[in-house]
Amino acid sequence: MIVAVDIGNSNVVLGCHDGEDWAHFWRLQTVTTQDAAVYYDIEIRNLILESRLDLSQITGVILSAVVPQIRELMAEILTAAFEQPVVVVGPELYNTLNYKVPRPYEIGTDLVANAYSAYRRQSRACVVVDFGTALTFTTLDDTGYVAGVAIAPGIKTAMKALSSNTAQLPEIPLELPDSVLGLHTTHAIQAGILWGYVGIVKELLEKIRSEVDHHIPAIATGGLSFVMSEIEGLFVEIDPQLTLDGLRFMLEDL
Repeated sequence: MIVAVDIGNSNVVLGCHDGEDWAHFWRLQTVTTQDAAVYYDIEIRNLILESRLDLSQITGVILSAVVPQIRELMAEILTAAFEQPVVVVGPELYNTLNYKVPRPYEIGTDLVANAYSAYRRQSRACVVVDFGTALTFTTLDDTGYVAGVAIAPGIKTAMKALSSNTAQLPEIPLELPDSVLGLHTTHAIQAGILWGYVGIVKELLEKIRSEVDHHIPAIATGGLSFVMSEIEGLFVEIDPQLTLDGLRFMLEDL
């Protein structure tokens, strides 16, 4: 059984793959405060106990982290909790796998995992759209390597930025309104941000395809990919576990 861990700016996602499927899937809040070590140690050990996970079945652990200040800390906690050395995704791993990554110290390891996973599925040039804290578009060429990335603020990030600078804004549900003519504050923000993101995704995919190949497929992933029903038809696949699968493939290919 392989354990894959993806540390994002908002959430830490952990999965245990039994060789056929993700038998266990957990999501924790990303914490970077002084008590992060205690928080993660307790939470992860509790998850192991609650799921009755047999540690003797764990064959490997791999970690992707875009939050540098807790990368090493989490590697130590995972090593102790799962009783396995942890493979940390980064330039050294790319070299070992002979996987070419442009500016490997700059690109997010989660985006590389997305690319690695997407090429396994498509075996051709494609685009991965990740709806996370950031909205990212990772384009692969026909060899499976990253051709380039476009990054925009994520949906929740945009909403948070708006509410933090505006007094008395209500909590906004992530629901796409039928009309962009907002009749009250909540409706107006939903219209502007959510319909605006529909436009961002459509326009960027069109622009990417005009530069690369008008027929390349697109795959959606990320915790918020399911809220954009208006653009489901743009993707050949929507898979929230795409990143974890990429991490698993990397570990299996070592």
